[in-house]
Amino acid sequence: MEPFERVVARHGRTVWRVCRAVLDEHDTDDAWSETFVAALVAYPSLPASTNLEAWLVTIAHRKAIDVLRARERRPRPVETVPEPPPAPPHDETVARADELDGALRTLPPGQRRAVVYHHLVGLSHREVAEVTGLSADAARRASADGIAALRRLLAEPATPRRTGTSGRVARRASVPSASVPSTPVPSASPEPKGTR
Repeated sequence: MEPFERVVARHGRTVWRVCRAVLDEHDTDDAWSETFVAALVAYPSLPASTNLEAWLVTIAHRKAIDVLRARERRPRPVETVPEPPPAPPHDETVARADELDGALRTLPPGQRRAVVYHHLVGLSHREVAEVTGLSADAARRASADGIAALRRLLAEPATPRRTGTSGRVARRASVPSASVPSTPVPSASPEPKGTR
C-alpha cells in the first residue's frame, strides 16, 4: 500500500473539486481537511483492490454535505457586514474560470454535483450514481441537463451577433472547458432592417 502522503498528493485536487461543488471556498477547505482525516483513519484497513479515487470522492461528498448542514445551523450575524476582500488581479484565463464557477453555482445541487463529478473529476455515470445515491440514468440525465444549462448561462452575457437573416447567434463559450479563445471576435455588420 502506497504512503498516505502520496494519496493526498495524487487525489487532493479531485477531493477539493468535489467539496467545492457543494460549498463555498472557506468551507471547502474545512471539508477537504475532514475528508483526509477520515481517510487517514480508514486507510490502513482498506482492501488493496479499492478504487482510491472513488473511495475518496464518496468520503468528500459526505463530508461536504455534513459541513453544509452544519453551516445552515450556524447563527448568522446581520449587524456588521465584513469588508469584501480585494479582488485579485485577473488574467483572461482566471476570469473565465471564475465565470464557469459562478455559472456552476446557479445550477440545482443535483445537476452541479453530476457535472463536477463526471466532467471535472472524471467519474463514470455509474460512479456518480453510487456517490450521490441516484440511479445511473438519473446521474446521466442530471449531468446532461447541467451541461445544457451551463451552455445557456455562459452564452447569455454575450451580445447576440446575427449574420444576415439566418438569425444564428454566435456562442461565446463551450462547456465544461474554462479556457477562452484568444482570437478577437470581428465587429458585426449593421443588421438589415426588419430582421428583429
